Amino acid sequence: MNWKRGRTIGVGSSATVSLARSCVSGEVFAVKSASLSHSHSLHVEQEILSTLSCPQVVSYKGCNISTENGNVLYNLCLEYAPAGTLSDEVRRQGGSLTESTMRSYTRQILLGMEYLHANGIVHCDIKGHNILVTDEGAKLADFGCARRVNGDHYGSVTICGTPLYMAPEAARGEQQGFPADVWALGCTIIEMATGQAPWPSVTDPVSGLYCIGFSGDVPAIPSSLSKQGREFLSKCLKRDPLERWSASELLKHSFLLEEEPCWNSPTTVLDYGLWDLEQFDDMEWEISTCSDSARERIRRLSEGNVDTASLMLNWGCDGDWVTVRSNKEVDILPQDDDQDYEDEATNTNSSASSKRLGLGTCNGSFSCRDMKYWPLKASVSKCSRNVFCVNPNFDNEEFWFFLHDIV
Repeated sequence: MNWKRGRTIGVGSSATVSLARSCVSGEVFAVKSASLSHSHSLHVEQEILSTLSCPQVVSYKGCNISTENGNVLYNLCLEYAPAGTLSDEVRRQGGSLTESTMRSYTRQILLGMEYLHANGIVHCDIKGHNILVTDEGAKLADFGCARRVNGDHYGSVTICGTPLYMAPEAARGEQQGFPADVWALGCTIIEMATGQAPWPSVTDPVSGLYCIGFSGDVPAIPSSLSKQGREFLSKCLKRDPLERWSASELLKHSFLLEEEPCWNSPTTVLDYGLWDLEQFDDMEWEISTCSDSARERIRRLSEGNVDTASLMLNWGCDGDWVTVRSNKEVDILPQDDDQDYEDEATNTNSSASSKRLGLGTCNGSFSCRDMKYWPLKASVSKCSRNVFCVNPNFDNEEFWFFLHDIV
């Protein structure tokens, strides 16, 4: 692979990460480099990554050996993530992520973990700094501590990773298997929620390992999480590795279930969010004979970028609509029915429960179809001046709208 090294974007304990560009295709990628004599962890990472193909695992692009400034370097070429790591994202968001964002990242991390564990690989160092944020979502990276295991037999290998993210059994030097990754995920969720590593009171790695391995305590679960979030985290932070849920089990937890789309009811037809929803693009809209339709004028009015003069001139094209607006009571009723409906039509202070306000049907003593117009009333109420609009040509004359706070 013929490539040119760019600026340094990261420095670790055993390797340096730089930008690189292919001299053939122009593709930008990341190169992780270490001196050839100290490149064991890069060889381990290369051996594992070269066999993996998962959307939630950083992509492997090749390796080579180069001589630069008299130094012989081993180079591992990887996918480049311009947004950086999950820890960077937490800092950009002010030190904590929203629960919906945490849920999304947690699901993606678990999908990567499930894939690794199904292939007999333990990551051994899951934390915010080792998770990349890309346009496709979160991806597991930095496999320098990763190892292959044979089923549930983890062997007598050296324990490695970040002390504050280690599981109790790993801190005691006993084993570091699939459940240890699940514990580290729980610690990473705490990092997403608080902007801090777990065990914030621990001041040095030695005391931290002792506290994690032998105290019997677990990291504090953030109170800001929902009940489901706290329950999910408790499944990750069981001190007994046999009691911890697996990655596959956690993916079925209710905390990670897909959320139903939330439709917030608009306060008025001028709510900008209502007219900005993409779902409206597939709806059938009535074709207006006016080149400047009412829908478009309402959208422009909600955006606040139309002058009053043009607005007033254009509203006239909808001649089939009757609009009543006033600072004092105006009654539009047939003469012989005025008295029967006076009390009900003027009750604007109880708009939330009145049969005449909002959407509804006529429950009066006579048929609504006997009237050309629905009983209308405009008056001053506690909220503001109110506007009632009715279309006499509407197919269903019992269907009407109440609009408020327009002026």
